[in-house]
Amino acid sequence: MVKEKQIRTYDQDGFRRRAACLCVHDPDESEIMLVTSTRAPEYWIVPGGGVEPNEDPTQAAIRETVEEAGVKGVVKRSLGDIENQQRKHRTSVFVLEVHEELEDYEDSKSRKRRWFPH
Repeated sequence: MVKEKQIRTYDQDGFRRRAACLCVHDPDESEIMLVTSTRAPEYWIVPGGGVEPNEDPTQAAIRETVEEAGVKGVVKRSLGDIENQQRKHRTSVFVLEVHEELEDYEDSKSRKRRWFPH
């Protein structure tokens, strides 16, 4: 499956806008879900991606998490923004409490997902 090319959005400083979720499933947040990178499958990463036009970072983080990790839940809080000067992007990061793990989701053929203790 080939993803449709996304329109990139930028903030006032020229940084690409991105959003991501740290997925947890228990109140003490003792485990987080990571997914494999499509570029380097040996790496486990936090699900996330670009913020689309007319989308706020929370909506983008939820959408990207469903697409990449196949999980649904509730955003509990914002952890703030992470800035990558080299790649010129800022990522808004949220904690998402997972309530449902989907069997079939957009990236299920190209990514693995796994719970990791932290």
